Amino acid sequence: MSDLPPAGGPAPVQPTGPDGAPAPSPAHPVREPASRMPVLYLSHGAPPLADDALWSAELASWSRGIPRPRSVLVVSAHWEQAPTAVSATSGDVGLVYDFWGFPRHYYEVTYAAPGAPELAADVARLLAGRGPDGERGEALLQDPGRGLDHGAYVPLVEMYPEADVPVLQLSMPTLDPRRLYALGRRLAPLRESGTLIVGSGFTTHNLRWLGAMDDTAARPPSASREFDHWAAETVASGDVDALLDFAVKAPAAHEAHPRTEHWAPLFVTLGAAEESGTAGRSVNDGFWYGMSKRSWQFA
Repeated sequence: MSDLPPAGGPAPVQPTGPDGAPAPSPAHPVREPASRMPVLYLSHGAPPLADDALWSAELASWSRGIPRPRSVLVVSAHWEQAPTAVSATSGDVGLVYDFWGFPRHYYEVTYAAPGAPELAADVARLLAGRGPDGERGEALLQDPGRGLDHGAYVPLVEMYPEADVPVLQLSMPTLDPRRLYALGRRLAPLRESGTLIVGSGFTTHNLRWLGAMDDTAARPPSASREFDHWAAETVASGDVDALLDFAVKAPAAHEAHPRTEHWAPLFVTLGAAEESGTAGRSVNDGFWYGMSKRSWQFA
């Protein structure tokens, strides 16, 4: 999959120190360290997945079982933009209702989480510096008019319903698995300062299945079941090479993901988890209109 064309509107994010001065080094965030946060990949579904009482309860329980983050950085399947960009940091920009044809109440959901300007500066600093393997730095752009899309706010409403944790969204500059893995590796130091990195997608995602299902709990297609089973075993074993080569190694890969944007956030998650271990723990599973809801936590 080729990269998206460069964005014209967003402006560069200036890496700065905590006093507003230019950062002395792009290598690491300057905030005081906290206990290392885990990294998550979650299946966010469409807005109506929030009506699934089990899914909502599982996400609420999940958030209670991990340390409370100082901030959340979300990489959603619904924002592809190159060069890499972050969303608004002011906290007063509306949500992105990037879906069509749903009942009105799904467009009335609000989630007024605080902005995360310090986190944006930390991300800019990490991307500007040399990567773990010496790769060249890059500038980070900011789209001041971009709010959180449903890949970010739908799960966060369940996990942090008070909307009192600063949230920032980061675009995917490519769908290439290895480049996204490398991006995750660059972001990994954020975990030490209390940032929860969340890849938000769907373990299987084929919208054609929706038309063939008349119930959320209908038996999923064999392609969805086969890919889900392979994903569960492969993530549990921490086999990064197989996951990066999923298009040729996973069963029914092209049917489970006709386009790969909902699987791609996993690669950022894996890269961010590399140092602490890429063997993920399956936190929830099951299917919704034939699509796998499986989600993982990486220590």
